[in-house]
Amino acid sequence: MLSSIEKTLKSYHPKPLGQDRAYAVLLPLMRIDDEWHVLYEVRSEKISQPGEVAFPGGRIEEGECPEAAAIRETQEELNLPKKAITILGEIDYLVQHHRTIHCFVGEININCLSAICPNKDEVAKVFTIPLSSLMETPPTYYKLRAKMKPGEDFPVDRLHKNGKDYRFTSRSDKIPFYEQGPETLWGLTAMFTHRFTEIIKECDID
Repeated sequence: MLSSIEKTLKSYHPKPLGQDRAYAVLLPLMRIDDEWHVLYEVRSEKISQPGEVAFPGGRIEEGECPEAAAIRETQEELNLPKKAITILGEIDYLVQHHRTIHCFVGEININCLSAICPNKDEVAKVFTIPLSSLMETPPTYYKLRAKMKPGEDFPVDRLHKNGKDYRFTSRSDKIPFYEQGPETLWGLTAMFTHRFTEIIKECDID
């Protein structure tokens, strides 16, 4: 039996415990007037989280790798051919609330922003922010607290002798907001943006 367990574990690919959804996004870079910019989308009113700023991306389909999902979603949302997207690499990914989000950095090989005609069913508009501005001015982080509250059928009496008085932990998150740009850039998109600029600074990339 032990040999069977060992064989099973050697071929098993670990994944975040509790994960039931996986997503991939692309942090798109564009060269505009000899300066690098980061491209952002404003989500359409027809989809979830309407009006929010986001990167192109979406759910990873069955049998699809994260990088392929990021490319596919970017093609669909920005109406771009695959040859217009060059993946440069992946940065840190996020595990949060039963979901994993991968973030890839890629170059959009388009001469100007006006040449991009996004899918209006998903994207209201696109805009860019100079990478130099994002590197010079980091986001401001604001605290957001959430307290765990057990449901009515949760067996609190089984926790310890005074189960009803059990102190559940509260969670405190820090949510980033960038102050520059034509739209409010915050949350996960701002988090990935900030981490990307930190990686560039750590490696002393010009």
